[in-house]
Amino acid sequence: MNKAVSRIRVLLVDDHPVVRRGIAACLSRQPRIEMVGEAADGKDALEHCRTLMPDVVVTDVEMPGMNGAELAAVLNRELPSIRVLVLSVCHTPGHVLRMVQAGAAGYMFKEAAPEELVRGIERVASGELFFGEDVAQIALNQVVRGNGSGLQSLTVREREVLIRIADGMSNKEIADALGLGVRTVETHRERTMRKLDIHSVAGLTKYALAQGWVSLNDGSRLVA
Repeated sequence: MNKAVSRIRVLLVDDHPVVRRGIAACLSRQPRIEMVGEAADGKDALEHCRTLMPDVVVTDVEMPGMNGAELAAVLNRELPSIRVLVLSVCHTPGHVLRMVQAGAAGYMFKEAAPEELVRGIERVASGELFFGEDVAQIALNQVVRGNGSGLQSLTVREREVLIRIADGMSNKEIADALGLGVRTVETHRERTMRKLDIHSVAGLTKYALAQGWVSLNDGSRLVA
């Protein structure tokens, strides 16, 4: 089969059977996805991974026995070709940070629409990072309003643009708000990402989490 149209082999890991069946039923209807198995915890999932070699493992965080972070860490070390996408009800910065540091390529909440889950699977399978919109947006908000050392090199205008990106504004909306041309906003955005050496919101999110710019003492949910 042509690699460009090959199906993405997915292993689903969740300790709630009803949840697994619901997600599996949803994904099995997707033409680009092949469900190769299910597991109730990390230990079971690891055994499946070693025999089935899925492309993507979609896993919860908190599970009995081996949890999602432990599973991601082992896969990252022993089977790095297998990408890990977290699908969880855990919204605290600590949970997200723990999974990112363990090697997860993405994190999203179970409230996400099925279409977003499919998009996340496709993105991490292609080698990219993927964070649900709520995760990325809140992390970005905390970065641009925090004390990240990389921000010190930004001009006042670049910081203004980045803050508005964090607020979810489009380039046109930023241009209107600041009285700039859209192309000027795009230039500021490109320069900002270049100075931070981060070239996507997903990359910025992962960097923010890894650097601890998202406070682990903040018990608030990572949702707007």
